[in-house]
Amino acid sequence: MISTILTLIACFLVALFSIFTVINVISVRKIKRSDVARINEKVSVLVPMRNERDNVKELLESLSSQSLLENFDILALDDESVDETLSLLEATQLPNLRILKGKPLQPGWLGKNFACHQLANATDAQYLVFVDADVRLEPEAVAAAISKMNEWGWDFISPYPKQIARSLIERLVQPLLQWSWFASVPLRFAEKFRLPSMAVANGQFLIIKRSAYVAVGGHEAIKGEVIDDVELSRSLIRAKFNGFVAEGSQISQCRMYKSGQELIAGYAKSQWRAFGNLLGAVLAALILFLSSVLPAIFALQGIRWAVMGYLAVTTSRMLVALRTGTSILTAPLHPLSALIWIGLIKYSWIQKWRGKLVWKARAV
Repeated sequence: MISTILTLIACFLVALFSIFTVINVISVRKIKRSDVARINEKVSVLVPMRNERDNVKELLESLSSQSLLENFDILALDDESVDETLSLLEATQLPNLRILKGKPLQPGWLGKNFACHQLANATDAQYLVFVDADVRLEPEAVAAAISKMNEWGWDFISPYPKQIARSLIERLVQPLLQWSWFASVPLRFAEKFRLPSMAVANGQFLIIKRSAYVAVGGHEAIKGEVIDDVELSRSLIRAKFNGFVAEGSQISQCRMYKSGQELIAGYAKSQWRAFGNLLGAVLAALILFLSSVLPAIFALQGIRWAVMGYLAVTTSRMLVALRTGTSILTAPLHPLSALIWIGLIKYSWIQKWRGKLVWKARAV
């Protein structure tokens, strides 16, 4: 009886994820390098930086190459780095670069949120472009994203960068970031009806009109939130501002983690909050297991529906990879990827309970 119920649930989830994936791959908003017009309003690119010495050179080369921006500056905030980030910034000769020294972290704030808050307060630009230090932008990226944001009548936009993965664990885990929302969120429906619960955003590259940012209280309104990008997006949607995620792999890319240890620490920092609460995390892990792991287990036993389910979910991974310009090679290992993700969710909660969550030498 239980196995029959689990089978039915698994079949339903696989079918639902497959349908959502196909629809979203076809209909997702896309930003291309050619989708560009000259931007006359003031634009500030805001970069919070803590212990980013390995990213300074390539980041600034990427940002300084931005084109079709008539009034454009870069603000980089050194957030009490303990490496050479600040000295490398100060050695850089860029006429439109402003270097800020971050204030000591205040109670109730998380580091990145406080850094972004200081950056936004340091400019009067009409467009606030938040960029993580590990992001690399094509020369037309900022202008193209703002052009499409204006064309679509949006107040904010989150161009989702291409996720670069090189090590084995990166290749197994990182593709799940984009697959998860392609497979589970009806994007155009969520966009049209402005549903905060279905907000999708990525703080790696996030553009907000200053008027909208100020109206919702900016990062101060979400100062203690680990999933700052999604929470800020939800605040904007609740306030009736228009905006959503867009597929931005043609104009931006990001390699979030450069080692397995870094990846585990990064996911541990956020996964306890990613699904709202413990019940949400358990439910998410169960859904992942039923849709992505169980079909593979039963497929090994030669059960026909399970083989079809495994092929369907693997195909959905491949479709998302093709849409976002990433590799399809690890898609057949999707059940293993899902198991690792479940393990990361569990580990995140354990570390949270133990009070041992740390990111960049700061407690979370």
